[in-house]
Amino acid sequence: MRDADRNAVSPTDPASPVHDPADDPPPRHPAEPGSADCCGEGCVRCVYDLYEDALERYQAELAAWRARHP
Repeated sequence: MRDADRNAVSPTDPASPVHDPADDPPPRHPAEPGSADCCGEGCVRCVYDLYEDALERYQAELAAWRARHP
């Protein structure tokens, strides 16, 4: 393998001069559950708990995306 091939930058790498932001869209905000989505039975993993988990993942993914797209 040539040195140039070994050191080539991927087109999806933000350091690449040919990086296309369309290849790295921002993460999508999770849909908030509606009041009818919760049964009110006190489930161990309520839909609101799942939403909070998804929201935390979204916030981490958004922070990483913003770091790639200053």
